[in-house]
Amino acid sequence: MKLKVLLVLSVIIMIALPAVAMKVIMVTDVGGLGDKSFNDGTWEGIVKAADFLGLEKEVVQSKEQADYIPNLSNAAREADIIFAVGFMMTDALYKVAPQFPDTYFVGIDIDPGDMFADNVSTYLFKEQEGAFLAGYVAAAVTKANMVGFIGGIPIPPVERFRYGYEAGIRVYEELHGKTISVLQGYTMDFNDPKKGKDLAIAQFAEGADIVFHASGACGNGVIEAAAEKGPGFFAIGVDVDQDYMAPGRVLTSSMKRIDMASYQAVMSVALGTFTPGVKVLGIIDEGVGISPMKYTKDVVGPVVLSEVDFLKGQIKAGVIVVPDTQEKLDAFEVPAITLP
Repeated sequence: MKLKVLLVLSVIIMIALPAVAMKVIMVTDVGGLGDKSFNDGTWEGIVKAADFLGLEKEVVQSKEQADYIPNLSNAAREADIIFAVGFMMTDALYKVAPQFPDTYFVGIDIDPGDMFADNVSTYLFKEQEGAFLAGYVAAAVTKANMVGFIGGIPIPPVERFRYGYEAGIRVYEELHGKTISVLQGYTMDFNDPKKGKDLAIAQFAEGADIVFHASGACGNGVIEAAAEKGPGFFAIGVDVDQDYMAPGRVLTSSMKRIDMASYQAVMSVALGTFTPGVKVLGIIDEGVGISPMKYTKDVVGPVVLSEVDFLKGQIKAGVIVVPDTQEKLDAFEVPAITLP
């Protein structure tokens, strides 16, 4: 049955594709490929779709913000689908796209506000929902009753991770009568692992035993710091499943399916279903969540894992609305829920 479905889908796609070959170019922000996180995850989805469709694919890496407009413009002159990856590319994307009305543009983690272009589709994520579950797990596992958060640059997607993380901790505190302190720090960068490692070492020294990062490649240093600290200390990964990077030392990863978004975007062009505007993916769409905790299930334990599944259902049902701004986090109250 699956084979028949794939064959039918392939026929539909081949009919929908234009007669000439298509090309996809992904333009990164300053983080670039190799972050084992946001950029790599987006590229994974593009590669999967492009290989399935037989499309040419390429990456253009931006070294500084001044590169965004020329990189996007040059890419649009030679490709049919252009990806702008990262919140900081928002203005550049909406300056360039109207100049190339016959080219499709896709923004990942880009919130256009009141900007609109007929050839631009952007994807946002409810990072706070996946981070909520990660925060709940961290609160359950911490022995020090102190955990950390390390962000890159405090842009909205990074901050949504923090809001959800803190809300998840707050729910655990309320339901289990535990008091937990949260340390905060920012690398003000996304591509320097040393900055992440130095901050993580400092937070561990201050008393935290779990540190969640939302800092791109800086987070590779956070994971390295946790691995060096050894048993009893953990990092929490971000964007993709980073548990493999230090098995047993990455407690879980707060994931958002950037690979799914980029894959769907390429396929939408191929199928002729591309629509402009903003698409927001959350837990209900399976667009965010946490890793399966392949290496740490025994540490977390079956009771907490069951509670996490229950809370995920409560978010899907709208019983728990995870805050996505500082104001909503400040006003957040734990709903009257009874754990299974």
